[in-house]
Amino acid sequence: MNSDTKNAISTVRPAMRECAAEAARIAGAVPADRLAAPTPSAEWDVRALVNHLVLYTSHGLEHRALRTEMPEALTARDFTADADWPERYGVALDRAVEAWTLPAVWEGEIGEGAGATPATTVATLMTLEMALHGWELARATGQEFRLSEETAAFVLGVVDEYAEMYRQYDGFADPVPVPGTTGTFDRALAASGRNPLWTA
Repeated sequence: MNSDTKNAISTVRPAMRECAAEAARIAGAVPADRLAAPTPSAEWDVRALVNHLVLYTSHGLEHRALRTEMPEALTARDFTADADWPERYGVALDRAVEAWTLPAVWEGEIGEGAGATPATTVATLMTLEMALHGWELARATGQEFRLSEETAAFVLGVVDEYAEMYRQYDGFADPVPVPGTTGTFDRALAASGRNPLWTA
């Protein structure tokens, strides 16, 4: 294993664990009557956001680690149709994070041909997804998404590195101006085109 992979494991994996735990905590407190509520992503209500979060940050994360195709049935599923979807999401997240504990999973690439991406990059960007969409779900349901300063700094670094790529595919909006005293995670949100002060 080369030094870059070892470094990724030592930095990305702790952030992945923390973001997954926080996303699961937020999901567990989503009120059943808020599924039609707006979110910071104008095109999504809470139900659509939950379905995206569950699909990609748990099932998608696990299948990427295993280098297997995600079943088509999952991509069309409304996870919120199950009343216990938060508990199921938590279990699926645990399984996904566990799949990334083996060092070999972090080596090589995921995908084929032009779509092949270094496994370390996949893990990094999926962790970013947990943080950003987890925050959106928290804000949409009156909760606070909390990260340690270390993980917040990791998220900010990833946003800074990949922001232009995301904007090319309309994944991020233009940066939101914030005061210089803004906290680390809020700066990451702003740099990704999200307003840290957004409220439902």
